[in-house]
Amino acid sequence: MNHLRALRPHQWVKNAFVFAALVFSRNLTNADAGLRSLLAFAAFSFVASAIYLVNDVADYERDRVHPKKSKRPIAAGQVKRPTALVMSALLAPLGLGAAWWLNPATGATITVYGVMNLAYSFGLKHVVLLDVFIIALGFLLRVSVGAFAIEVGISPWLLICTFFIALFLAFCKRRHELVSLGDDAAAHRGILAEYSTPFIDKMISALASMTVMSYALYTIDPRVSQRLGTDGLVLTVPLVLFGVFRYLYLVHQHQKGGSPTEIVLTDRSVQTIVLLFVGLAVGLIYFNVQLGLVGGA
Repeated sequence: MNHLRALRPHQWVKNAFVFAALVFSRNLTNADAGLRSLLAFAAFSFVASAIYLVNDVADYERDRVHPKKSKRPIAAGQVKRPTALVMSALLAPLGLGAAWWLNPATGATITVYGVMNLAYSFGLKHVVLLDVFIIALGFLLRVSVGAFAIEVGISPWLLICTFFIALFLAFCKRRHELVSLGDDAAAHRGILAEYSTPFIDKMISALASMTVMSYALYTIDPRVSQRLGTDGLVLTVPLVLFGVFRYLYLVHQHQKGGSPTEIVLTDRSVQTIVLLFVGLAVGLIYFNVQLGLVGGA
């Protein structure tokens, strides 16, 4: 069980972004596309876990003094570091092999993700601002992999919305680290010395607005309505707004945000919003709902 926990399977929730292209390309009922998306999800998850293992081995000493990370299997000594590296060496080729089998674009994109995150683990995470941008780029690559796997085009709107929400979550994560670690923040993660709570709060506020606005503009674009077969996607905007506000509430009032995955898996309100959003979006798109809300006088 400890070896499984070392793979951080709960973090695979992030890889659900792979399915965005499947849903928004109207291929959700296409069995072949669904299987290819699942394989892309598995490939991404294996490569991500391989990188987590390497990262946890590299950060072994720092993680041992962190209040939460010290409980990770490798930091706690429940999984030996040589064993973790062997596991990583097995998972990475398995994931990359599956990705390249799907098609070269999928394989190349996941390879770029792997190289980028290794560079992050061994240096780029110490470069101010670039550290959070790399996290956000990881989500863009997830969306791109989903599109490449089923060989459909990528909506620029989808990429923009993904990038903004990913940056928002990344800055929330940095804020949580600053607040929760206090005076020890820089000792655990040196780059935190370059940040301050007021600065990060400004970034979070700007990105929250940009996320909601870009998504709202996406839903009322006539080209998007024509491609998706519905003009009713604007009805999901209040759900996105409430979801962002709920996340901000948890970050500022409950000092959460260190792990977006943990919030999604534990907060009932966030879970409800996600389910309502997915259910409403799928219903509008796949039942070709026309409300006359876009393009009218």
